[in-house]
Amino acid sequence: MTDAPIDTATPAPNGAEPIQGQPAGPGFRILAQYVRDLSFENPKAPESLRLEGKPAIDLGVEMNAMGRKDGLFEVDLKLSVRASTDAGAMFQVELVYGGLFQLMGVSEKDVEPMLLIECPRYLFPFAREIIARATSDGGFVPPFLMDPIDFGAIFAQRGRQMAAEAPAQV
Repeated sequence: MTDAPIDTATPAPNGAEPIQGQPAGPGFRILAQYVRDLSFENPKAPESLRLEGKPAIDLGVEMNAMGRKDGLFEVDLKLSVRASTDAGAMFQVELVYGGLFQLMGVSEKDVEPMLLIECPRYLFPFAREIIARATSDGGFVPPFLMDPIDFGAIFAQRGRQMAAEAPAQV
């Protein structure tokens, strides 16, 4: 096996510079991650901490992406979790967790799936940890740990829904 030199003089597609040691091809870089908005409510504390039984969980997931003038993309992952029992609400958490991404070598047809599937997939573990910590700090033991989310399935469902609505709008 031989080590071939990496050509760093040739710019990558879309004007992005190749990262030394990384194969050329489609991809993205995460330039920043941040909490845009976080809300935790424990309306019946401390009584909600003593409620018996398994709570009903209502989970909401939204992904949004927006291009910027500088060629970068902002991706937001909005997660909302509401837990309640027959006795009432236990807690509600709403989080908008964002990232700033640079796409490299991504064809135009693949930009939307990259932004709404792959980018949220990388943001999710950090958002999951923030929600777990908020519920733990709210007094809930064990903390609420979200199951993994299939962003590809959500993207596909959204596409089907938009296709079904399109003929109705004509």
